[in-house]
Amino acid sequence: MGAIYLIRHGQASFGAADYDALSPLGFEQSTVVGAELKRRGVEFAQVRSGTLARQRDTAATALKALGCDVPVVEDERWNEYDHVDIARHHAGGAPQQDSREYQRLLDAALTAWVDSGDSGPCTESWPVFLGRCTAALAELAGSLGKGENGLVFTSGGVLGAVAGSLLGTPGPGLLKLNRVTVNTGITKLTSGRGGVNLLSFNEHPHLEGENARLLSYR
Repeated sequence: MGAIYLIRHGQASFGAADYDALSPLGFEQSTVVGAELKRRGVEFAQVRSGTLARQRDTAATALKALGCDVPVVEDERWNEYDHVDIARHHAGGAPQQDSREYQRLLDAALTAWVDSGDSGPCTESWPVFLGRCTAALAELAGSLGKGENGLVFTSGGVLGAVAGSLLGTPGPGLLKLNRVTVNTGITKLTSGRGGVNLLSFNEHPHLEGENARLLSYR
């Protein structure tokens, strides 16, 4: 049975003018998660990434540490939701000066976004976001051969939505799982005749012990 490994991007630049850029810590985390995948001895037949800079740079850095030369296929369906648009419409904006206050406002905005369904004011509604994420996963799973593994570099909201969907609770999955995903956490899915199933969520042994200083959530 093959597996699909979903990797959250490294730490972005919270509070900076360009949030989408990986921070120095984010590059370190990306190297370490690549080394962790190498330690596991997993070979990947396909590699995917969202088109956001933080996702692409995490992929490039991790694959270098992994020693994997499989071409990265960029697919915007793996991109994160637009947190600025969602916060603007559902919480009056969420300034990135106070991390805790930002999280409180974002949680409220995401809850309203999910509850509003197709009738919300955002450019991308929650059903559309969920649909593109699950479609990207289904396409990747369907393209893998018997026993082949896939690797994806994506974001926390996508991970929460996908994991929640596989558990039968996509909305609560986004709201509960998104906020606890760590940067470069590993989520593992099995893919076979029985479909795609969630095996593990948010693994981060590579960010423990001597690397505990690398652990971050935003």
